[in-house]
Amino acid sequence: MSETSVAVGAWEALFRAQVSVMRELHAAFPTDEISFNEYDVLFNLSSQPERRARIRDLTRHLLLTQPSISRLVDRLAAKGVVEKLSDPGDGRGIIVSMTSTGYDLYRRTAVSHASAIRSRVGGSLDHDELVALTDLCTRLRLGATDDDRAEGDDGAGQVDPTAGEAPADTSTTAPGPTGAAS
Repeated sequence: MSETSVAVGAWEALFRAQVSVMRELHAAFPTDEISFNEYDVLFNLSSQPERRARIRDLTRHLLLTQPSISRLVDRLAAKGVVEKLSDPGDGRGIIVSMTSTGYDLYRRTAVSHASAIRSRVGGSLDHDELVALTDLCTRLRLGATDDDRAEGDDGAGQVDPTAGEAPADTSTTAPGPTGAAS
């Protein structure tokens, strides 16, 4: 097999596995208080300083368009889960800030979601395989062009949803919708 064929085969296997796992995790999503995509917004806000970020910065981490993210944020704001604030550095920009209610919802959901991820992903792979998969996926992600990578995105920074407050050491991770600690 040529290197191109091997690379395409690896991509196809990765893509099909991701679609399959995502469908199962979406079906098993533990709450009807927020949607899977709304959780993704909260997941990404949870790793930001003061649990806030500009909408345009969220677009770097979510597989959604900026207008779709804006609609998600509007829905979350209507539920009292986030607040929309004017960006003092950009008159047109919006900062999204997670409320304490939103953080509580995120933590409750993350605990159940982590259990589903552990069951689905951990049920298919042993510990060493999970470590190898994490390493391989991290290498793929870090091999992206600078335009594709978020500034300062080192893959760390998610908080442990079972902890009381965000720990000073953010090496402990909580799962995003995909289970990744983006």
